[in-house]
Parts: sequence; C-alpha cells; structure tokens
Amino acid sequence: MFKNKTLLITGGTGSFGNAVLKRFLESDIAEIRIFSRDEKKQDDMRKRFSSPKLKFYIGDVRDYMSVLNATRGVDYIFHAAALKQVPSCEFHPMEAVKTNVLGTENVLEAAIQNEVKRVVCLSTDKAVYPINAMGISKAMMEKVMVAKSRNVDETKTVICGTRYGNVMASRGSVIPLFVEQIRAGQALTITDPNMTRFMMTLADAVDLVLYAFEHGNNGDMFVQKAPAATVETLARALTEIVGKPEHPINIIGTRHGEKLYEALLSREEMLCAQDMGDYYRVPPDLRDLNYAKYVDEGQKDLSKVEDYNSHNTERLDVAGMQKLLMKLTFMPAIQRGENIAAEE
Repeated sequence: MFKNKTLLITGGTGSFGNAVLKRFLESDIAEIRIFSRDEKKQDDMRKRFSSPKLKFYIGDVRDYMSVLNATRGVDYIFHAAALKQVPSCEFHPMEAVKTNVLGTENVLEAAIQNEVKRVVCLSTDKAVYPINAMGISKAMMEKVMVAKSRNVDETKTVICGTRYGNVMASRGSVIPLFVEQIRAGQALTITDPNMTRFMMTLADAVDLVLYAFEHGNNGDMFVQKAPAATVETLARALTEIVGKPEHPINIIGTRHGEKLYEALLSREEMLCAQDMGDYYRVPPDLRDLNYAKYVDEGQKDLSKVEDYNSHNTERLDVAGMQKLLMKLTFMPAIQRGENIAAEE
C-alpha cells in the first residue's frame, strides 16, 4: 500500500511517530515527512534514524499555511499532533481547542486542497462521555473529522479515524514514571487503585492505524478490542518484574479531570458498531437533517446495549499484565536493572 508513496505524520516526533518510523523506514515507502513544532526533537530523530527517506517540516497544526506547505505532494497523512495531558488541558482548555480542534480542521482542509488520498486521525477513549477538557477537545476533533468527511470527494480523499486507550510507555505515560520512581527509591504514586484503563502497546497503536488506513471509508471510526487493568495491578506487575514486589505505594487521589474508567465506544455507537474481529468499526451517521424521511428505519433500543469500557472488557490480573509489559522493547533491559530510558 505504501510502495513509492509519501506519508506525512503530524506530531511525528512523539512516541507514535517513532514507532511508525521503526515499522516503515526499511520498507519500500518513498518518503516519510515529520511535521512538528520541536526542532530539537526533529534533530534528535534525524540523527537517530539517519535515513534519506526521512524529511522534516517545522510547523504547527494551528498554522494553516505551514500545514498546507507540508502536505503538498503527500499521498497519506497520519494525524497524531495533539495536546494529550489531561491535567494540563484542564488548566489551559483553549490551548487544547486550538491544537486538537482547530489544528485538525487545518490538517483536513490542507489535505483536501492538496488531494491527499487518505487521512487517519488519531483520537482517544477520553472523547467518549468526556468530562475533561482534553476529552472534550478530542470529541470535537472527531466531529470535525466526520463533518469534513461528509463533504469531500471520496475518489480523491478518504478521512477516517482511530480511537484508543492508554498506549503503554508512550511519552508522558505512567509506566516511565513508575520505573523512575522505583529507580529513585521513591514510593509509587497511584491516583486510585481501582481505576481501570485500556492497555495497548505502541505496536498495537500502529496496527490499529494501519487497519483503519486499509479498511476505512469516509467518516469511519475504528477501535481495537483491548484488555484493561487497574492502576494497582499495573503497579504490582511492574514492581514484581523489577524484583521489588514490596516496593511502597502511595495513594494520592485522582488528578484534575480523571475518570474511574474509560469507554472506547458509547452505547449509541455500540448499536451500529460492526465487529471486525480484533476491531470495531463505527460508521458515520449518514442521514441529513430531513429526519422525516427516515421514519421507517425504526427506533433503536438503547436499554439493551452497554458501552464498551475498561470496566467491562477483559480484565488483566498481575500475571497477565506482566506478560503484556514484557512485550515492550525496553522492559527486558529494565528487568535486568540496566539504566535505559523507559520509553520506546
């Protein structure tokens, strides 16, 4: 699918962008463009991968012209640029709007203008029943994605999305924090031991985006069927892996904007979700505003449907969580006590 094609990754210096590069740089893809604001991270990435296929574009999704210039000659876009930290978005909600909502509008409009063939937008479980600014901004991002997909010529551009839970060991996530706290001899800080989160590896995240890329129609949203674990289970699994099962744990309480559990699909979405095996596809609501002509479609019974959330999905125990943690590329070295960055 990518032979001799050009791929643009917005926010490409992050964990997802690095994972895509590891997967694709040795393939027959022609060019991968990394679009982001951080010149230092771009320079680090340039030196790390040292590939002629890799091109770098300094810019901000908030600036339409910088996005428009970067998307010229591009075949495909993975739109990963976002503000993702829940507490920081709580304190600066308009910054989340500018990047996650208006920035997505800029990316999609530039893609349409430059006739980019496929765009996959990356969203989060926090967009479902959102209670925090980050989730609300991502929910609006999804609405922008679906609205744009309604009015685009699908023979020229296809716009679809993915939604996933916690990507384990991605930058700013809890696993690197726990590893550093263990190394420093500090107690692990847990918000709520009963809090559950979906667990995905970076490889899972890339697989989900590629699945959406290959199977998505305009406006489709894809989620992976993922296991979940409590924060306490994650902490216990990690302390046992590093050989410190008695490492102290402090309960600090939920942070600004946090939920007890997350949902990947709402009840309303589950009514129309298509089971694709390892994934769910949620097609867009293609009705227009003339609702009277749809009267024969019947009323859907929400009372018989549950949302798909981290409390009712497969629940990992400590052994299961350890098995998943050991899939992380750096974890065997962490287990051996080597001093490496706890980040893929």
